[in-house]
Amino acid sequence: MALWRGSAYAGFLALAVGCVFLLEPQLPGSALRSLWSSLQLGPAPAPPGVGSPEGRLAAAWDALIVRPARRWRRVAVGVNACVDVVLSGVKLLQALGLSPGNGKDHSELHSRNDLEEAFVHFMGKGAAAERFFSDKETFHDIAQVASEFPEAQHYVGGNAALIGQKFAANSDLKVLLCGPVGPKLHELLDDNVFVPPESLQEVDEFHLILEYQAGEEWDQLKAPHANRFIFSHDLSNGAMNMLEVFVSSLEEFQPDLVVLSGLHMMEGQSKEFQRKRLLEVVTSISDIPTGVPVHLELASMTNKELMSTIVHQVFPAVTSLGLNEQELLFLSQSASGPHSSLSSWNGVPDVGVVSDILFWILKEHGKSESRASDLSRIHFHTLAYHILATVDGHWANQLAAVAAGARVAATQACATETIDTRRVSLKAPHEFMTSRLEAGSKVVLNPNKPVVEWHREGVSFHFTPVLVCKDPVRTVGLGDAISAEGLFYSEVHPHL
Repeated sequence: MALWRGSAYAGFLALAVGCVFLLEPQLPGSALRSLWSSLQLGPAPAPPGVGSPEGRLAAAWDALIVRPARRWRRVAVGVNACVDVVLSGVKLLQALGLSPGNGKDHSELHSRNDLEEAFVHFMGKGAAAERFFSDKETFHDIAQVASEFPEAQHYVGGNAALIGQKFAANSDLKVLLCGPVGPKLHELLDDNVFVPPESLQEVDEFHLILEYQAGEEWDQLKAPHANRFIFSHDLSNGAMNMLEVFVSSLEEFQPDLVVLSGLHMMEGQSKEFQRKRLLEVVTSISDIPTGVPVHLELASMTNKELMSTIVHQVFPAVTSLGLNEQELLFLSQSASGPHSSLSSWNGVPDVGVVSDILFWILKEHGKSESRASDLSRIHFHTLAYHILATVDGHWANQLAAVAAGARVAATQACATETIDTRRVSLKAPHEFMTSRLEAGSKVVLNPNKPVVEWHREGVSFHFTPVLVCKDPVRTVGLGDAISAEGLFYSEVHPHL
């Protein structure tokens, strides 16, 4: 009985202390902690904010993120660009006079009926999918209805346009964007983005993103998860039509950094077209003046042969890479790299495994005295953490660069100017090994020192956790913003 009363008293007092926390937030923290510990209830919970691990990490980032000594002045970005039209899939199909029948997957859409069947198929599974719509006229009719829909939201789309848009937020940078830019996209782009006249076209390349929510119903159909179905009739980006315009614009623009993306858009083309176009890409890159770094941003792919060709032919021609965990593992599987027997990631990607693959890319395909390759930097990002791997002697300020990339992941996902520590959480492993193939070292995370550095045979690694947004507003284009921010804070040595 006495034990029960003691527990009740302790519970009552704990409740009272909680009320004091809420009603008298100005009381000294030491007084509150003393009162709490006198109850012998263990350490007082840290209030969200500066004292929390998230708050300490955010403050440490702010101290670490400094602009490099030598800064970019002119950045050229190409070549994929479009307008993302985001709206309710069910409402659009209803507006088109369609009703749900039996779902059926189509590898390519040819009609409104195909669209309805494919959408029903994937909504019923709650699975994401992206398909090409082959009929130009029908697609443009659907796109017009979607674009004029009252609830439709229009966003800048395409890796190149998104990266250019992020760079343009810095008023001291001049940004050139080459890609298929129609009237709507031109309107959405920042005023600081210059689009050469040859890149302008009369009609936008629309990508329609049909969203549905978890539990959303359409007659008998019910979505088990929230997701999206994407479709387009995008021939220009698929053929990388703006590549030649991009290269010809560089001579007059004279950039000190070039960013290339859109290679993944060629997956729908024939093998012969891919082979020929990739050779033209490499030739175009070789025409860029020596000393101007070229960053290649990768994106989701399913064609192993195309990825392997990119690794062997394009990687040696570029200076820097940006990619996520899906692209990294697929790259290793396609080019017989380490851990390629791993079919997929299980939860948060193992840091040691990621580190091994990044090391292999730079050692096998990167810059060295015995190899004609310029590749010396890889910016890897996944939801919980980022890693910047660089060949020693070629890049500076990478500690600030990796921290800046992680910081923008938190602010952009939550749509806030600065990090709101109440809306983010640490998802990175508390401790990890730096390699799974060698005797790597064990690292224990410290929020006060959020960037961890290690070295391996002439390659430096900079790791930082991410403060993951609990209620993300928009995640499309997050990887592009991360790569752009990391590049913005990076400095390349002049002898490159």
